[in-house]
Amino acid sequence: MVAASTERVAFVFPGQASQRAGMAAALIEREPVARALFDRASEVLGLNLAEICTTGDQALLNRTDVTQPALLTTCLAWNAVLAERGVRPSVVAGHSLGEFSAWVAAEALDFGEAVRLVRRRGELMEEAGRRRPGGMAAVMGLTNEQVEQICREAESAGVVVPANYNCPGQVVVSGEEAALERVRELAKAAGGKTIPLRVSGAFHSPLMEDAARAFSELAARVPLGDPKIPVVVNATAEAVTEAEAARRAMAAQMTSPVRWTECVRAMRARGIGLFVEPGPGQVLTKLMRRISVELRCLPAGAPEEVQAVVEEVAK
Repeated sequence: MVAASTERVAFVFPGQASQRAGMAAALIEREPVARALFDRASEVLGLNLAEICTTGDQALLNRTDVTQPALLTTCLAWNAVLAERGVRPSVVAGHSLGEFSAWVAAEALDFGEAVRLVRRRGELMEEAGRRRPGGMAAVMGLTNEQVEQICREAESAGVVVPANYNCPGQVVVSGEEAALERVRELAKAAGGKTIPLRVSGAFHSPLMEDAARAFSELAARVPLGDPKIPVVVNATAEAVTEAEAARRAMAAQMTSPVRWTECVRAMRARGIGLFVEPGPGQVLTKLMRRISVELRCLPAGAPEEVQAVVEEVAK
């Protein structure tokens, strides 16, 4: 067993778009602690989540109401594997959906409650996307201020707002399709480019207000404890250590932008020297390198990656 240096390790949990077919195959096959989490999640949901995450098709996995519990369970399974090997963080954060993995990792939210909560979150977001259609697009090569100004100008065509401040030079915008098209035109004229995202709605925007109200009612009832370690939250980039602050952050998240760059800088200011991404893919690991070349972030979504993290922490 390796004891992590609690003053230098943060866990950062990815959100939607990190899922992929077969993402938990090696995890479930090799790690009993992971299999136990998938069994519990399957019991809570009434569906075979292990099968979906090992042999299930991508179309099913991309359904928001399935994606959210599947990704949460996969990330927390890798978190449990790291804990078994003695690697534990001193602070956690998550990108959008990933923030719910962070609440569980910080022991503020029970795993079973989290699975139920994110399943309903996904359903509400799907419903909101059907009632008030919209989409999202990444704007590349422009400053935050430029993107904010472009959104203000594009509002004449419909609702559109900055949704994710991912890293310098990459801001995701969210809103109605006509407004997104106007953003594309304005971004191109300013020397930037846009990449449409494959999502089922305009997440982290006013188009999610109905879903956010319904979700806030759920969050108000879910049992929460004080986080055992700080959770740096998307909406404010502040470290939360009390249950009621956690509840407010959950309620605000669905319509607030994800201030990821600020979250990372806040963790770095706390003395974090190593970031670990427990979960499939390397979305956050790649963003870290664009936030600062000085940041060290290691993925932990495969057995060999976990071993690399254990060895790095042991240095």
